[in-house]
Amino acid sequence: MSRKAFSASGAVAVGPYSHAIEAGDLIFLSGQTPVDSQTGKLVEGDIVEQTNQCFKNLFNVLDAAGLTPDNVEKVNVFLTDMNNFTAMNEVYSKQFSEPYPARTTIGVSSLPLGAQVEIEMIARR
Repeated sequence: MSRKAFSASGAVAVGPYSHAIEAGDLIFLSGQTPVDSQTGKLVEGDIVEQTNQCFKNLFNVLDAAGLTPDNVEKVNVFLTDMNNFTAMNEVYSKQFSEPYPARTTIGVSSLPLGAQVEIEMIARR
């Protein structure tokens, strides 16, 4: 069976992967780094600006799949500096309404392009 993929003009892939893949009622969104789709470059700035850009990219992918943030069930956040957890959480809390999706936040040593944050999601139709 072939995969049903979704691509969003407002998101960037920096490797050989799809922005999202549908599997039954689930949509698996690839991790998005804070790359500006207009410039193709990493957004300069602090964790707040980078987290906002990740969500902008992810929500463009959700839109391409005909979904909204209300369809998100699970989020994985990867941070290169866990000292940025509180600031990332401030941005995160404004992206969803209660009850919030399940979430895992993981500290990693590095991310593509030198990003400070990468976020991936699983959504349900």
